[in-house]
Amino acid sequence: MDSPPTVLDSSTILLVGTNDWITQLAATLKVRTDATVQRVRTKSETIDVIRTHTTDCLITEYALGEATGLELLREIRAETTVLPVLLGTAVGSEAIASEAIEAGVTDYIALTDPPEQMTDEFIERTERAIRSAQRSATQRERARQFDAIFNDSRTATWVLDPNGALARVNETARRMIDEDIKAIIGEPFWTLPWWSQADATEAEVHQIVENALDGTFRNIVVPQPQHIENPRVIDLSVRPVENEHGDLVSVVVEGVDITERVDLERDLRQSEELHRVTLNNMTDTVLITNEDGKYTYVCPNVHFIFGYTADEIHGQGEIGDLLGDNFFDRDELATEGVLKNIETTATDKAGNEHTLLVNVREVSIQDGTLLFSCRDITKRKQREEALATLQETARDFLYAETHQEIAQHVVDDTPGVLDLDASAVYLFDADTNDLRPAAHSVTMREMNGPLPTVHADGETLPSFSFVEGETLFFDDVHDADRLENRATDLRSATYIPLGNHGVFIAGSNQVGVFDDVTRELADLLAATAEAALDRVTRESRLRKQDRTLQGQNEQLIALNRINETIREIDQALVQAETREEIDYTVCELLTADDRFRFAWIGTVDPTTDTVEPRAWAGSERGYLDSRSFAVNVSDTEPAGQTAATGNVTIVTNVAAGLRDEPWRKDALARDYLSVLSIPLVYNDLTHGVLTVYAPTQNAFDDTTKAVLSELGETIASALSAIERKNALLTTSITRVEFTVDDSAFILSRLAQDGACTLSYQGGVQQSTEGIYVFVTVEDGSLENVAEAASQLVAIDDVQQISTEGDGGVLRLRLTQPFLALELADHGAILREATADPTSTTLVIEIPNSIDVRTITQLVRETFSTVELRSKQTLDQSIEHDLYSKFLEKLTERQLEVIQTAYYSGFFESPRESTGEDVAETLGISPPAFYKHARTVQRKLFATIFEESNLSLTGSRK
Repeated sequence: MDSPPTVLDSSTILLVGTNDWITQLAATLKVRTDATVQRVRTKSETIDVIRTHTTDCLITEYALGEATGLELLREIRAETTVLPVLLGTAVGSEAIASEAIEAGVTDYIALTDPPEQMTDEFIERTERAIRSAQRSATQRERARQFDAIFNDSRTATWVLDPNGALARVNETARRMIDEDIKAIIGEPFWTLPWWSQADATEAEVHQIVENALDGTFRNIVVPQPQHIENPRVIDLSVRPVENEHGDLVSVVVEGVDITERVDLERDLRQSEELHRVTLNNMTDTVLITNEDGKYTYVCPNVHFIFGYTADEIHGQGEIGDLLGDNFFDRDELATEGVLKNIETTATDKAGNEHTLLVNVREVSIQDGTLLFSCRDITKRKQREEALATLQETARDFLYAETHQEIAQHVVDDTPGVLDLDASAVYLFDADTNDLRPAAHSVTMREMNGPLPTVHADGETLPSFSFVEGETLFFDDVHDADRLENRATDLRSATYIPLGNHGVFIAGSNQVGVFDDVTRELADLLAATAEAALDRVTRESRLRKQDRTLQGQNEQLIALNRINETIREIDQALVQAETREEIDYTVCELLTADDRFRFAWIGTVDPTTDTVEPRAWAGSERGYLDSRSFAVNVSDTEPAGQTAATGNVTIVTNVAAGLRDEPWRKDALARDYLSVLSIPLVYNDLTHGVLTVYAPTQNAFDDTTKAVLSELGETIASALSAIERKNALLTTSITRVEFTVDDSAFILSRLAQDGACTLSYQGGVQQSTEGIYVFVTVEDGSLENVAEAASQLVAIDDVQQISTEGDGGVLRLRLTQPFLALELADHGAILREATADPTSTTLVIEIPNSIDVRTITQLVRETFSTVELRSKQTLDQSIEHDLYSKFLEKLTERQLEVIQTAYYSGFFESPRESTGEDVAETLGISPPAFYKHARTVQRKLFATIFEESNLSLTGSRK
C-alpha cells in the first residue's frame, strides 16, 4: 500500500555542501519522496540558484570551504526572508546556534549521530519547515488581500476589537469626518461621529455590532447625520472574525457609499410616479395593440376622450371598433415606421362625436406591436370653424356703415361663433347717458323678455360691465347680485364691454356652458365688433370733418371772392368823386360774378315813406318797377324793413312764406332765392339802403353778412366824405339857427353850473389825448367856471387861456364827441354855439350840396328839444375857398398851436400872453411855439397872396 503524499512530494529542496550527511540526505529524499532535490557546493552557486529557480527549502552544512553556512544565511536573508533555511553542523556550539538564530535561520540541527541516523530527523524537520513556510505565506497572502480590501478607496472599512471598540479605520472612512482618528481609537463604534448624532441610526449600528460580537453577520443601510458635510447613505455590513479555534478576534465593518444608487432609485420612483400621474392626467390617450388589433395596453386616462374605463376598452375587442377600420394604411406604416396626425372621428360612451388626431408607430412592448397616440381636437376644430365664421363676420363689418348694422351683424353671427342662440347688443347714448338695446336675437327675447333701456350708472349687469370696462362670465347669472330681471330664463351669461360704444350680451338656458374656448371666442367676437365700431366712429368723424372742411373751404372760397370784390369796391370808393359814381360802382362790382344776381341802392323818400332806387346792377328784369318798397318793419320787401329798423335784414329762403308776402313771388320769378339788405349808416347818419340778391338759398352766412355789413359802413363813410368834399367846394351855403334845450349838451350844462354865458366860435381840435374846445366865458367868474368844468365827467381837463374883465377864454379837453365834429363828418360847420343858464343857440352852415334835412335830422337826434329859429342862403365863395385852402395846408398840431395863441391874446396889442405863456400852456418849448407860429403865418400869407392871385394894389382897393 502506497504511503499518502506529503508536502515534500511537491517541493523543491536545495542541498548545499559536500559533507556525508548531505549526500545521505539527498539519497534518502530521492528514495522516499517525489521532491525535486538539487545539490550545490559553494555559496555563489547557491545564490545563483535561489535567484533563478523556485526553491521551497534550503539545507546547508556549516563549513562550505570558502565561506560558512552563517555567511550564506546572511546573504540569503538579504535576498528573501520567507525561504526556509536549515543549518546542520557536527561542530556546533551555542555561539554558532545563537548567531544562526540571529541571522534568521529556520531550524538549527546539531549532528551528534551518524548521518544515516540523522536522516529521518532532517526529513521531518524539513517537512515541518516547509509546512510552516507555506502557512506563513498563506497568512501573508491573506494579509495582503485584507490590506487590499481594507484600503479600497470605494469602501469605508472599520476594524473593531472583540469589545466593539474601534481599532483601525481606512482612509476612505477617514475622509467622511473631520475628527482626529487618534482621538476616537478605542471608542465604541456606535458612538463615533459617523452616526452618533442621530439616535435612531446610533441604535441600529449598536445592534448590528452586538449581533456581530455574537457571531452573526448583519447588513443595514444608514444615512449619515446632517451635520456632516455632504452626508451620504452608507450600506454597512458587519462580519465577525474568528481564529482557528473559533474564538472572536475582531469585527470588520464595511461601508459602501450607495448615495448615488439611492438617488437613482428615488429618481426612478419619482419618474415612475410622474409617468403614472402623467398618463392618468394627460388628455392624450395611448393604446397598444397586437397585429390583430387586440389591446395589450390601455392608458389609464382613456376616459378623458372616450368616457370608458380601461377595463371597458379591453372588453370592447379590437381597436377598429373604437377608431374605425382602415383609418390608416398598414403598408405605409411598414415603410415609414410612424404615421402622424391622422384625422379621424370617434364616438364616446355618451354618444358624442370627437375629432381625433392619431399617431401610429410600430413598437415591441408587452406583446404589442402598434402604438396609437390619440389627441382630442374637437374643441380645436370647433374653434377653427368658429374663427372661420368670425372671419366672415369681420368681413361683414368692413361693409357696415353704422353702429346699428354692426350690432345686428354681431347678433346674427353669435350662433356660428359661440354656438349660442341668445344674444344682444346695447349701444351707448351719450346724450342721455343710457345703454339702449340696438339688436337682439329672437331667442334672447324669448328667454329674457323685452330688453329695457339701461341707465349707465353701474347698477345693473350691462351698466356695470360698461362703466367698469369689465368682462363678466356667469355659470349661472341668477347668482349675480346685479341681475335686474329675476324672471329671466337665462342661466349661463356673459357681458362684454364694447369699449365706449356699448355692451355685448350672450347666454344660454343651460348652466356652465362657457368653457375656455367659448370664453376666448366671445372675447374675440366682442373685440372684432369693438374694432368695427371704432372704425365706423372714426369714419363718421372723418366724414363730418370732411364736410366741415369742405364747407369751410367753400366759405373761404366765397369769402375770398367777396373779399376781392370788397377790395375792388374799396379802391373804387377811394377814387370816386361823386355819390352817383359810388352807388353805381358798388352795384356793378357786387354783381360782376355769378355770386350775386342783383344789387341796388335806395334812398328813403320822407314824403311817400318809401325806398326809392337811385342805383342798381345785375339781372333786374323790371323788379324795381314791379315793386313798391314801403318803409315798414314787416310784410314788406327787405329793403323796406331795413329802412324802417336801421338793422340788417336777411332772408335765407325766399320761397318760404311765398303766399304770405307778395314780394317773394316777384323775387322768386327772377331766381332771387336769398336776400340781404344793409343800412348805409355812418356816425348815425343814414345814406340809404343796399340790397343784394343771390341765386341760391342760404347764400348769406354769418361771415358774408358781417363783411357786407362792414361794407355798408364803408360805403356810408365814403358818401360822407364826398359830402364833406362837396361842402368845401361849394360857394353857396345855408345858415340855419337852432335853439336847443338839453342839459346833456356840455355847453348848456357848464353855463348852468357856472352861471355864465359861454360862446363857442370854432377851435375844435382832436388829438390822441382827446378833443379840445375853446370857449369864451362872459358874465361870470372865469375861475368859478373853470372849477365847475373840472367837476363834470364829460370834461377831462380845463386850462385858462386868457382873462378879459369878468370873463376870458378856456380850453376844455372833452371825453365825449363834440357836435362840431359830427357835423363836420357830414360836411356841415358849427359856426356858433352860445349857451346861458336858460337857453342854447346853435348856428350851423350847410353847403348846398348837402340836404338840409339830413343835418336837421342829425341835430334833432342829438338833442331832446330842438327849435328851428331861422334859415338863410349865403354866398361866400372867395372866403370859403381861401379858408378851405388854408386849413388844408395846416397840420393838426399847427392848428392847435395857432388857435391856442389866438385865444390866449398873443396877437393882441399889447399882448395878453407871451409866447412863453402859450408854450407852457401847450407843454412845448418857446422856440417850438415860435416856429409853429411863424409857419402858420407864412402859410396864411401864401394862401392870401399867392393862391388868390391878389396884388398889393388890388388889395388896397
